[in-house]
Amino acid sequence: MMMKMLDAADLPLVTDAVRTADEDNPKGYFEDERVKDLDKSEDRDWLRDCRGKVVKIISFLLLDLPEENFYKVIFMRRNLEEVIASQNKMLVRRGEPTDEANDAKMIQRYKMHLRKVEYVLEEYDNFEAIDVDYRQALEDPRTYAAKIGEFLGAKLDLDRMAAVVDPSLYRNRR
Repeated sequence: MMMKMLDAADLPLVTDAVRTADEDNPKGYFEDERVKDLDKSEDRDWLRDCRGKVVKIISFLLLDLPEENFYKVIFMRRNLEEVIASQNKMLVRRGEPTDEANDAKMIQRYKMHLRKVEYVLEEYDNFEAIDVDYRQALEDPRTYAAKIGEFLGAKLDLDRMAAVVDPSLYRNRR
């Protein structure tokens, strides 16, 4: 949702179109496969070329970003039970096993991880962050578009950003 909003604002996105829209994400993924290797690869020079652009990065890889860059992070927050439910549905569609007995343990791990992320975003000088609550952004996308524009220091087309938000895709409510 957020990448779609930023795209509607005509911000330059770093994507490779390798992962295309599917049943789990019908509006597309807006990803770059190189991001997935940040924790494994020594080659992170490509990120230098991404300065001033939007790159989608999962929170688990924030510490693998090169320290010489400054990052403005739009951190999407979502109910963790909804995240697990969404992941489980995706696994089922792919024919992969799920373990509902393990869901509570996964939520605890996510909570611990989020505490670490909060620390990094607050304490590291090369990060500036804004939190965006997924549910609230769905309910009031224009307000969040304005907050993002203020955070980025950019005049964005708030109406266009809000118009791309599709509440019907909020399928794993808790």
